[in-house]
Order: sequence, then C-alpha cells, then structure tokens
Amino acid sequence: MALITCKDLAVGYDGEAVAAGLTFSVSAGDYLCIVGENGSGKSTLIRTLLHLQQPVSGEITLGDGLAPTEIGYLPQQSSIQKDFPASVREIVLSGCQGRKGIRPFYNAAERELANQTMEKLGILQFSKRCFPELSGGQQQRVLLARALCATRKVLLMDEPTAGLDPKVTADLYSLIDGLHREGITIIMISHDIAAAVRYASHILHIGRTVFFGTTERYRVSGVGRSFLVQEQASGSAEDDNG
Repeated sequence: MALITCKDLAVGYDGEAVAAGLTFSVSAGDYLCIVGENGSGKSTLIRTLLHLQQPVSGEITLGDGLAPTEIGYLPQQSSIQKDFPASVREIVLSGCQGRKGIRPFYNAAERELANQTMEKLGILQFSKRCFPELSGGQQQRVLLARALCATRKVLLMDEPTAGLDPKVTADLYSLIDGLHREGITIIMISHDIAAAVRYASHILHIGRTVFFGTTERYRVSGVGRSFLVQEQASGSAEDDNG
C-alpha cells in the first residue's frame, strides 16, 4: 500500500490553484523528485503534503500506517534559520518534539537518538556550537539531522542543496542517497535536473504539463526531454558567462 496518495490534487492559496491535476502515489522505498519551472507550485505542494495548508481541491491519503508526525521535513533555508541563536544539539533535539509530546524535557532515549543522528551525519563535533557559526553545508546537515529525529520513514526536502557550492552539494546528495538506500523514503524538490534523474526512482513534473512516473519513463517523455534540454542549455550558458 502507498504511503502517500494524491488524487486530482490542486494546491494554491485563497482558493486559487497554482498547480492542479496532480495524481500520484509514493510507496515505501521510493525516491521521488519534484521538478518543474519556477513558480509552478512545487513548494506549495510540499506544504500541502505536510498539512501546513489545505488543498484547493482533491485528496491526500496517508496509508501503510504512516502518521503525519512521522514525516520529517527539511525546508528551504531562510535568513532567519541561518541566524537562529541555538546550539546544534538544541536544534537536532527539536526534531524529537513529536515524540516528547507534553513532557517538559527530552528523555534519555531521545537524547541518544540525537547523538547517534549527529554522529551519522558527521556533525557530532559541532554539537555545542552555535548554529549561525557553521557553514552552509554544515547547517544543512544539522537541519537534516533534526528531520531524521522526527522520522525513520519519510523525508520531505525543499531544494536542500540551494546556495551550496558544488563539492558540498555532491556530498549532500551522496548522504541523502545513502539514507534512501537504508530504507528511508525520499520526496525532494530539486532545481538540479541532472541530479534528479541520476538519483530518483520517480519524477513528478508540475507546470503547464504534469508528468508522474519512473525516471526512465521521464527521460524519454516529451516533457522530460524538453526540460532536460532546457536545463542543459541553461547550465552551458552559465558556464560560458562564468
């Protein structure tokens, strides 16, 4: 049974859809990349899947025993997040909030989970550091560790490599791929179409044309071929200007 099923979903604001006709499902072990033109509604879709806003129309169904609190979320970084005055340990531990409930303090198991997750992501040595002191790549690992403390099932990520240099980007993609290989289901918005078709098992393309299917099918589809060519041309132009 699918973990998440969307049927004829429309997402947007104040009853106005920015993306519509979205029918897709995500099963355990999938790696879904959401791609499309800027402003096509990708981030709005993620927020709707997280129940942070209501769909304009259509249905979202959680299955296979998945609860909303078992979905980890790595949002786009904002200037507020980058300057958040807290220690790395405090931020990672906050991912256990759903487990803690109304208890005033985190218990030993939750603290151990935070330590193990920081060690896994190579940031345990930064645990007492203040978050704004870290590099962009280190900050993303901290926020990913927080998301992992919330779930071992599904991770939703909104352009996790935005603003990172190529080496840090490659390292983060490799880390996410390793988490997927360990059994975590990945749903990621990506502006990097080359990485999307390299790592993802499935692609959801939203915009003027909607596509959902395997990465292999996307590569040979009309919308996939067109978008890949556009992105390659854009990348070549940037290289020439650089």
